[in-house]
Amino acid sequence: MTIAEVSQKYGISPDTLRYYERIGLIPPVPRSKSGIRDYDAESCGWIEMMKCMRKAGVQIEALIEYVALFRQGEDTADARKAILIEQREQLVERMADMQATLDRLNQKIEHYEQCLEAEQRLRKPEAG
Repeated sequence: MTIAEVSQKYGISPDTLRYYERIGLIPPVPRSKSGIRDYDAESCGWIEMMKCMRKAGVQIEALIEYVALFRQGEDTADARKAILIEQREQLVERMADMQATLDRLNQKIEHYEQCLEAEQRLRKPEAG
């Protein structure tokens, strides 16, 4: 696939795809004989993974380290697993923080709904 096709498929600009490759966020993309990036299934898999990880807030530095270790081979499996475990722990903490914030927002919204309902009852003339 061309960079334009990959860009459209994943909603990532060509410049961002080039940047991801340049900083090591994804492994080098195979190239055609003329030097044009030719994204294969493996390259697309990396893009999908990084898009997912970044959307979840996983640190770029950790992902770059993960890719660098991956490129070194199977001897780095333990180190890669450790990175993923650490990032998972951080994600769980962020999710707990976000849930606490959501709970607080829901409480505040409920409070305002109750206040507005009480205000409407006071304004409504009683039949009688």
